[in-house]
Amino acid sequence: MLHRFWQIFSSTIAAFFGVQTEKNRQRDFQTTSPIPFIVMGLILAFIFVAGLLFIVKQVLA
Repeated sequence: MLHRFWQIFSSTIAAFFGVQTEKNRQRDFQTTSPIPFIVMGLILAFIFVAGLLFIVKQVLA
């Protein structure tokens, strides 16, 4: 279970930066459901936006 979490996390981070390898991309598309990748993407996008807002508030304070 933990291995699968890190696999989804690393694939989603790689997708954010556009550096996913072909081997990993094919592995990801062979999974039965895209839901874990979508959820992880939403979580990471939220964290990214919240981090940016925090940094901007700190700089402007």
